Parts: sequence; structure tokens; C-alpha cells
Amino acid sequence: MRANNTPSAVADRSQLPQAGRIVVKVGSSSLTTVGGGISEEALAGLVDRLAAVRNSGVELILVSSGAIAAGLAPLGLSRRPRDLARQQAAASVGQGLLMARYTQAFGAHGVTVGQVLLTAEDLMRRQQYANAFRALNRLLNLGVVPIVNENDTVATHEIRFGDNDRLAALVAHLVKADALVLLSDIDSVYTGPPDEGGVRIPRVDSAADLEGVRIGSTGKAGVGTGGMVTKVEAATMAAESGIPALVTSTANAAAALAGEDVGTWFSTRGGRRPVRLLWLAHLATTQGRLVLDDGAVAAVASGLRSLLPAGITRVDGDFEVGDPVEIADRHGRVVARGLVNYSAQELPRMLGRSTHELASDLGPHYEREVVHIDDLVVV
Repeated sequence: MRANNTPSAVADRSQLPQAGRIVVKVGSSSLTTVGGGISEEALAGLVDRLAAVRNSGVELILVSSGAIAAGLAPLGLSRRPRDLARQQAAASVGQGLLMARYTQAFGAHGVTVGQVLLTAEDLMRRQQYANAFRALNRLLNLGVVPIVNENDTVATHEIRFGDNDRLAALVAHLVKADALVLLSDIDSVYTGPPDEGGVRIPRVDSAADLEGVRIGSTGKAGVGTGGMVTKVEAATMAAESGIPALVTSTANAAAALAGEDVGTWFSTRGGRRPVRLLWLAHLATTQGRLVLDDGAVAAVASGLRSLLPAGITRVDGDFEVGDPVEIADRHGRVVARGLVNYSAQELPRMLGRSTHELASDLGPHYEREVVHIDDLVVV
């Protein structure tokens, strides 16, 4: 396993067989029937491929969708519900069914699995993040394949990953994986719909490689939440934090993990950064906006300075201490996101004033940054 601040040693898809630790994510559409039940054949086929990799000595973490979809038929639901309460009920019923199938299928290969349910909060708060890392790391050290899913039964609309593609990217970051493999029913990222002449994109080295690309959403089965859009977002998130990612189909899983030329490879673009900054950059729902003068914009955009009250000209929204906010210039262009140290009610009387002045007038509690550099990400 690599050090915390270095990119993966896996530089190309051909090196995947040499990876020590891989996170694999599989989507609902690859595991369930259109009617909502678990496809025994599909799940067994996937497990056959993954167990072979695990038994070759690779540490494997499986991020698996399918709990809500698996719970539809037992509850008499014909399609994925839109309301959160029924989604949570379906997840509660389906998660047990899904884990039972995985336990049986992996067990046939002599592999033990363990269930790990996460919420976004588990990866945002320092203590819970450390606990999640220790739990996953110990399972891997014991030879167990952790099977991770979002804890849909208790997650809220306000605090959730949104889909398991992005959860997988954060888990890959958490466990310091050498690579992330995202599996679905689509074999690659294409320049457009294949039936309209779109061609496979074999490799993505920068955002420029995806300019003008038409990326689809949820597939025809309607049991997932993301589609190719979120897979590209998740792969990009991983690549920008030093973890290469491969997007391909579940049918190509064996070939992909063997290093063959399948799918779309997202090469790394820099080193690792704290998981809360990944969340801020890609997932956080901002609760407000801070508008800055030109000098403060330049300071924040450098990525080297915290945001002080003297450079803020306007406060929009209703937020509390610790909430994520957008940081914009006077034209409305968002330049950064950050976790704010003051509420929307406190900030207006602080605008344009130095921290020293504020401390003298309002007390030492106000002699601190509005957004600290460690809680700020330039976008």
C-alpha cells in the first residue's frame, strides 16, 4: 500500500495486475433484473471474476449498489421510488438480501466478506473518518473483502453521496487504493451515443479530452441513480487525487483487472489531498455564497491564503458555522468553496474589517479566518 501523499504506482491499465489494493464499484443495473430482483447469474459471474483476483493476492474492496433495487420486489414496488422514506424501506429490506447472496457466492471461493455501510458524514468528520479507515484496513489485513454501500436507510437528502460512484472514489481515497474500477452495463466512455456514431475514448489525461463529449445518464433499467455522468465525475475525482480509474462494463471485469485494453482509463493528475477537500470540490451542497473584492479573489485563488473578513463585500444565503459555502468574485464567478467559521447572521457586521479590529471591538473569538486555508478548495 502506498504512502498517503503520493500518487499510485499504477501508471497505466496494463499495470493493474500489479496493484496491491483495488476498489471495484458495481452498479445496480449489473446486478438486478428489470423487475427489481437480484440476478443470481449476474452476481455469481461478477463474484467469480473478483474472487479470482482476490485469491491471487490483491486486496479488494467492493462498493456495491443494488440494495434499493433488491428490495423493490419484496415490497411489491414496480420501480425505484422517488421519495426518501420508501427508498430507505427498500434499502433496509434489500441490503440483507444482497449481502446474503454475496456471502454465499464469495464463500464458494473460500473468501470471507464483511458489510460496511457508510454515510457522507462518516468521511467528513475526522473521528468517524479515522474509524472508517481502521475498520476497512483491519478487514483487509484479515483477508476479508469489505462490501461497501451507502447507508441509505439513515442517510438524508442533505447529507449523502448521491450515488455509489462518488462513494467509491472517496473510499478509494480513504483506503489509499492503487486503482479504482467502475463497472456498469456500458463498456466505455464514448464521444456520443454509439448508435449515432460515437466512438470509444480509450484514455483521459485531462479535462480537455472530454470537451464536447455527450455523456449519458441513467440506463433503461431505471434502477440506478447515476449513469455515465457520475462515473466520469467519480473517475475524475479519483484521478485528481492521485488514483487512476477505469470505467468499463461488468462483462469486461476480468479483462479489465487483467490489464487488457478495455474501457476508458483516467490517468492521475496530481497528488492526494484531504478527503474533505474532495467532498468540497465535487459533492458538497453549498448553503450560501461569499462575494469578494478583487484583492481577496486573487489571494484565495492562489490556493495559499485563508479568507479574511476584510475582503468580503457581500453575504448571500442562510448558513451556520461549519457549512460549505461558495466563494465568488464580484461578477458571480465561483473561484473556491470552503467551510465557513461564522454564521450568515454573524458575518454582515464583519465585512471589510480586519481581524485585529474585530477582536478589539467584539472579542478575541473574532480574530480568526472566515475560511481557513485547510478548509478551502480552489475550483
